[in-house]
Amino acid sequence: MVTLASRVRLEDRECPLSTTVQHVGEWWTLLILHDAFDGYTRFDQFQESLGISSSMLTTRLKTLVADGLLERRPYRTNPVRHEYVLTELGRSLRPVIVALAAWGNARLAPAERSMILVDTHSGEEVEPVVVDARTGRRLDDSDTYVFTAGPAASDAMRNRYPTRPRT
Repeated sequence: MVTLASRVRLEDRECPLSTTVQHVGEWWTLLILHDAFDGYTRFDQFQESLGISSSMLTTRLKTLVADGLLERRPYRTNPVRHEYVLTELGRSLRPVIVALAAWGNARLAPAERSMILVDTHSGEEVEPVVVDARTGRRLDDSDTYVFTAGPAASDAMRNRYPTRPRT
């Protein structure tokens, strides 16, 4: 059996994308987070919404709590029942979930979309895009915006991104 660690390159161990995928890259994890953004907090709500087995849901919720994305807290004492509430770290993933949903919807005709993002005040559908916070420019142009080795990069990461783009 090949372990995950043996299949991961050294530079991937420090790559923010790889480390993020370790936390949220599993199918059920993204769907649980999506439900949490929709206000679900209780085990039975997640289970009913997702049709997920109890054991799988238990495992995923434990991982989300251990990773600091959800907080487990009691809402009833007799018998003890817990709810799972998004932490600040968990809430910070909402733009990622929104962007993934928007990417999926962009490949569908408007009439084929089962879920859309709307402005709560106007009710108008919105088109999520990822932009640079400083300039407001869209980041989907891979000729204009590229990754480069950061200050904490290992030699392997520096070899992957050998030169910093000119500014």
